[in-house]
Amino acid sequence: MYVCLCEAITDKQIRNATRKYQVTSLKGLRQILPVGRECGKCIKQTREILAEELLRLEVLCTVDVA
Repeated sequence: MYVCLCEAITDKQIRNATRKYQVTSLKGLRQILPVGRECGKCIKQTREILAEELLRLEVLCTVDVA
């Protein structure tokens, strides 16, 4: 689904960038993807997706260690 209509960025692109580049903040994500540079309406949803991915990665790391 499109998250940022201005830049045509999807949730999948955000999730992939988070995993591939180990992004931990919105600022870091914005260095890779031009999300939120136009109108800014996508920032809230982008933060939610980023938080979901960070939580997912944390759970995966915990499972791998245990």
